[in-house]
Amino acid sequence: MDTFAPVALLNGIAADTEPNALLALAWSNYGHFTTLRVRGGAVQGLGLHFDRLRQGNAELFDAALDDAAVREWMRQASAASGGDCSLRVTLFSRRFDHRRPARELEVDVLVTASAPVVPALRPMRVRSCAWLRTLPHLKHLGTFPLHHHRRQAVLAGCDDVLFVDGEGADARVAEGSVWNLGFWDGEGVVWPQAPALRGTGERLLQEGLAGQGVAQQIRPVPMAELPRFRAAFAVNANGMRAIAAIDQAAYAETPELMRLLDAAAAQAAWESL
Repeated sequence: MDTFAPVALLNGIAADTEPNALLALAWSNYGHFTTLRVRGGAVQGLGLHFDRLRQGNAELFDAALDDAAVREWMRQASAASGGDCSLRVTLFSRRFDHRRPARELEVDVLVTASAPVVPALRPMRVRSCAWLRTLPHLKHLGTFPLHHHRRQAVLAGCDDVLFVDGEGADARVAEGSVWNLGFWDGEGVVWPQAPALRGTGERLLQEGLAGQGVAQQIRPVPMAELPRFRAAFAVNANGMRAIAAIDQAAYAETPELMRLLDAAAAQAAWESL
């Protein structure tokens, strides 16, 4: 696709007709969101994304989610983009006031469709950073630290950053900037257990691996253990990517593992919006 005209709908209406609402979003930075990969007007894990949106609405706004309306606006944005896009659903309130944060508010829904993300094929090198998300169970708008630490890693010659819960060999692996990760020990997948945003891609991949009978563990993974694994990979809603190195721990390319992961990810049904 040579050109892609982004689509933005605010409560089902073209967002550029409500510039003050978008200014309010930028000003407050209070809200939550989810991102989805859309192919042919269909997505994987739609129920997981709606679970995430309901939880965010309940915790940040004490409000229910209008599932039918949000899904229709998602369908409209997807259709306007030709059915293949990266879709983001952001929930916020233009009336949020940090001076009166507890008052009841009407929630706004911004649905944006941008060009599909093409996953990079080259294995990435990442460096560790001692940092954990605030409220990691919510996909909230407080993303400044994620992008800042990733930028510092890129400036240092790496591709991305891996967050851990402290310094030294005993620090536990948590998550990447916008991805979860797993390790391959030659027999199964080990998923790090630490405070982190549990992504929909991770959940779907875990279900697919279970359906294929692949052994999996969810347990703490200290930094000292990293050299003992045979391979590592990143996963988010856009797919998987092999990890070539984490700090000084290097991993060989394992095409058979990536084929296994691709097959497991393909088990998730595509559901029309």
